[in-house]
Amino acid sequence: MSTHDAKPLVVVGSGLAGYTFVREFRKLNATRKLIMITADDGHSYSKPLLSTGFSKGKDADQLSMADAGKMAAQLDIEIRTHTWVSRIDLETRSLALSFSDDAGQATELLAFGELVLALGADVVRPELAGSAASEVLSVNSLADYRRFREQIDRVGQHIRAAGSDRSIRVVIMGSGLIGCEFANDLLASSEPAFSVDVVSPDERPLQRVLPEQISRALEHALQEAGTSFHWRRTVRSVEHATTEAPDCGGFSYSVVLGGVETEGEPQTLQADVVLGATGLRPHTALASAAGLDVKRGIVVDRQLQTPVSGIYALGDCAEVDGHLLLYVQPLMQCARLLAANLAGGKAAEVSYQAMPVIVKTPACPVVLATPPEGVTGNWTVTEADSADVKALFHDDENRLRGFALSGRLVIEKQTLLRELPPLHA
Repeated sequence: MSTHDAKPLVVVGSGLAGYTFVREFRKLNATRKLIMITADDGHSYSKPLLSTGFSKGKDADQLSMADAGKMAAQLDIEIRTHTWVSRIDLETRSLALSFSDDAGQATELLAFGELVLALGADVVRPELAGSAASEVLSVNSLADYRRFREQIDRVGQHIRAAGSDRSIRVVIMGSGLIGCEFANDLLASSEPAFSVDVVSPDERPLQRVLPEQISRALEHALQEAGTSFHWRRTVRSVEHATTEAPDCGGFSYSVVLGGVETEGEPQTLQADVVLGATGLRPHTALASAAGLDVKRGIVVDRQLQTPVSGIYALGDCAEVDGHLLLYVQPLMQCARLLAANLAGGKAAEVSYQAMPVIVKTPACPVVLATPPEGVTGNWTVTEADSADVKALFHDDENRLRGFALSGRLVIEKQTLLRELPPLHA
């Protein structure tokens, strides 16, 4: 047994990356001591389903696949919930932990053999003024979804108790992937009814990644579903409403908008819930404080190892050989590879193929394979019929490097994928 194997393999994070890695590792090694550290309750769930919960009529308990106790028994691991890692000590190869016990706040040093950082990404929170700025919600975890759902349920109960038939008013900050998916999901819900306003500094949905014609098709479909877009606007402040409707359940906000480039004429929206969907940023603070290499994410090589031997990162927190891909498909590939490597298999390297992103907007289905970073070229729309659009991205040497499909044309995804070169040569 190596020195590393004499100490536990420690995984920090109980999201999709952490649990997928442990599942794959246990298929190959049933005996190694594993400890998972998580700041939340350790429930296992599929994060992509968080933005489809309302249309499917599922609350947080229904989205949870298993609690920490069941996962610990199923995978034969120790899971420490509601435990925070305050520091990684590279010299002693240990973690400084903090948690609450019967005596109050407690601390512990936990030695590790190998360390896997599956820290995920943090919500980007814009600075907001106003008495209710701290009440803006975001959905980046099952616990977040539970809070979001509970507030909506309370508002809905008060609306019904007041004998009103009005919709629940939701203001979404951001028109990227998450903002559009939640707008679609809420408006597709059969019960309760929602009115949705999307506020964005951009001029169209998913502006940074979608060619304009597909972006406009998505915009039109979401508008037809009931979304009101407020382009070239940002939320300046969120205030508690001065006069609350009797059916608001204590949640009533005045959301003040301003123009992007000029002060302009302020606009105020009334809301029962304000949801921030302004992007994600890899969680790197813990690694950075320890002296690990951090750029956009925690820097790892194609074996997912940091420059410090035996310390690895995967998932949304990891920048793999220069690639930062905050999506499920690369996460799953990395989890399987790292599990095989740490279970004693022949050391393998990640080899990313082109990986499309499916935008979960049934009002207008979209599939996108973005061109690799640094590749220059142009988008060309090759087919268009209302919401059914096909756009191809060719580089300066006329090689296909990306595509975007909407509507019925999403069925061409597999054919086009076969034509794209891998991200790793």
